[in-house]
Amino acid sequence: MLNVALPKGRLGEKVYAMFEKAGFECPAIHEPGRKLIFENEEKQVRYFWVKPSDVAIYVERGAADIGVAGKDILAEYAPDVYELLDLNLGKCRMAVAAKKGFRDNPEKTLRVATKFTNIAKAHYAAQGRDIDIIHLNGSIEIAPILDLSDVIVDIVETGSTLKENNLEVYESFMPISARLIANKPSFKFKNALMQEILGSLSAQVEAEK
Repeated sequence: MLNVALPKGRLGEKVYAMFEKAGFECPAIHEPGRKLIFENEEKQVRYFWVKPSDVAIYVERGAADIGVAGKDILAEYAPDVYELLDLNLGKCRMAVAAKKGFRDNPEKTLRVATKFTNIAKAHYAAQGRDIDIIHLNGSIEIAPILDLSDVIVDIVETGSTLKENNLEVYESFMPISARLIANKPSFKFKNALMQEILGSLSAQVEAEK
């Protein structure tokens, strides 16, 4: 069996549709209910739904052979996996945002609120900028408004949430999309099946461009 970790939600449904098109369907996945694991013995494939931020952990530790994770998760946690393909889905960007009219003063330590601590550190280290990281888990946009931080580093899709809170993108620095990833030992031992899936998914991505 090839174990496939899919992120819960709309992205996972789009990804599953690609696998289905590749000939690795599992009809039970469309049945209503709360089941999380679905198998098709004939196709030798097993799918399971997990929280998007957990996909890379399942793949890295071998509970899943392949899975789909956002580039933001891969960049933040650097799991020991193979990144096989950019699926061109779930596209957004990592950005620095601040209150409208914000001007950075390089003489002062920049206060940065984010849940992407490692990405933010790497971004500012490349600029040689002195920062104070404030790790938050949600509602990052509030931090500059309440003067907890000068800027935020977060994922931006449309920017509407920022505008509603009188913030604007100050700098975009990392394009993000869903990536097909593989467990390293599995890629060696289940290579033929993975290459078949990879070939079909690659063709689908090219066709959509």
